Amino acid sequence: MTRGRAILALAPADRAALATILARARRLGFHRFVGEPEPGPASETWYRATDEGYSDLGDPPRARVRLRDAHDPATWAELRDARRSGESVAVRWQGDRILPLENLLAEPSGGGELWVLASTASEAPGLVGALERGADAVVVPVRSERDVEELARFLEPSLPDALDWHAVPVRRVEPAGLGDRVIVDTTSLLDPSEGLLVGSASAFLFHVASEATGSAHTRPRAFRVNAGAPHSYVLLADGSSRYLSELAPGEAVLVARPRGALRSVRVGRLKIERRPLTLVEAEFAGRARTVFVQEAETVRLSGESDRIEVTRLTPGEKVLGVRAAPARHFGQAIEEQIEER
Repeated sequence: MTRGRAILALAPADRAALATILARARRLGFHRFVGEPEPGPASETWYRATDEGYSDLGDPPRARVRLRDAHDPATWAELRDARRSGESVAVRWQGDRILPLENLLAEPSGGGELWVLASTASEAPGLVGALERGADAVVVPVRSERDVEELARFLEPSLPDALDWHAVPVRRVEPAGLGDRVIVDTTSLLDPSEGLLVGSASAFLFHVASEATGSAHTRPRAFRVNAGAPHSYVLLADGSSRYLSELAPGEAVLVARPRGALRSVRVGRLKIERRPLTLVEAEFAGRARTVFVQEAETVRLSGESDRIEVTRLTPGEKVLGVRAAPARHFGQAIEEQIEER
């Protein structure tokens, strides 16, 4: 959950701008800040910045982090020794930053925290992801709402706490003619049980499994989900939704195991081609809910005990999906009276 490791160094033009930036940052999942204003709610953490480093303004203070510059092998060795002694340090790299950080992370640590100063938002992912561990915190300068939004785009969002899974009976499976289908290729390898949550109505999303299993005629493509028709909703990693036709490379989608673990995965590319489609209709809460997917043996919906090929799916079988907020405004859940058919 890398947004939780970002500390925003606030430098707004005035107090009004500060309030706007803070409100936007909190909505996007950031809750750690460096600055001189009064502390926010107790659930948030403020740090006071000085020439020497950073001090936690919590009660009682939990961290005092000394600022150190690192620009050559000699200063890197000093950082290594400080870390071994258990000192918490905030590093301001001069020149190379990724390989020296990886070397530092590979060394034994005495338990102190390692913070790193980034000069731009685009540096943050490499700093929190180095060696799959990264720094304990990355301090990023923020001067406007746009800076906050840019940082949010680069870092992984906070995942939903839980999903509301249901097994629903299939009422109808039938050909739906030629149509466009959207394949989502990700930058990660997926497990056979993992997949995306997709559906024609945001109130109920079907679990479409990855192609990590393959078929008698195709090799496994563990990075791929043949997700469905372009009008379909797909759940993003932050819990919002997007139409499949609107997904773009670099966006974070929610990959789920049925009734299990969730993770954020980035879109690598999309493939949209005209193919024969199948309409799958299931019943949920007394309403018909549908998903349109390609008619192919490699397309599978998750059932109660295994994944079911769409070409073998029959009425009466149960498939798994998630109840979600039916009312959406640009993908964000809202309170509103709405009917989806």
